[in-house]
Amino acid sequence: MTGMLGQPLSFGLLEQWLVGNDAVIRLLVASFLGGVIGLEREFKKHAAGVRTNMLICMACAFFTLLSGVIAGETGTNKGQIASNIVQGIGFLGAGLILHNRSRVSGMTSAACVFVVASIGMATGAGLFAPAVAATLLVLIALTLVGVLEQKVNLKAYAMVYEARGTDDAAMLTSILDALDKQGERLKNVERDTIGTLERVSFGVTATKREHQRLLAQLLREPAIDVMKTYRDPEEE
Repeated sequence: MTGMLGQPLSFGLLEQWLVGNDAVIRLLVASFLGGVIGLEREFKKHAAGVRTNMLICMACAFFTLLSGVIAGETGTNKGQIASNIVQGIGFLGAGLILHNRSRVSGMTSAACVFVVASIGMATGAGLFAPAVAATLLVLIALTLVGVLEQKVNLKAYAMVYEARGTDDAAMLTSILDALDKQGERLKNVERDTIGTLERVSFGVTATKREHQRLLAQLLREPAIDVMKTYRDPEEE
């Protein structure tokens, strides 16, 4: 086996280099930091959870470690493999972004995967303090900033509304009336019947305050017996 520039690469020397440079510790730290971010994603029921973020972070750390080893001691381009991580993560992140008729979801999950890759690369390079600091900043951005956005009524998000009753036509009329009063348009409607129960589901993208006003208006409609709301877990 030879390096990228033709230098002989011994498996014994490779193993010695990895152990001597605390490679195992770096991989374990990368897995831990990726898992911490993954826990937050898992808690919010996102597709990229604990295992995904752990594997991404560890893989990026390993690629960063191997980049210099494969190039060899005299290699002038020790970051060639590591530099391609960004392109690969870009394709992975693009797969998390969903385009619907009314909105785009998965942007935060895609950005999270991107930053987890950078944390893995930093850990693989032995930059433990910056990697830990970046992990803390990610957790702050995902939790505290998200709460702040809702508290100050900045961010619009999608909610699925589900109205239940016995008169389908009357419920639709009530829903249209409530949406008209809030200046919203009825879209993405789903209707089904379960025994004697009629169910009408539709989506609305609005701020927290607007959702609260709309829900209060819908609850006042006599044709609607039960009103449920659900937050889309892939909204972010």
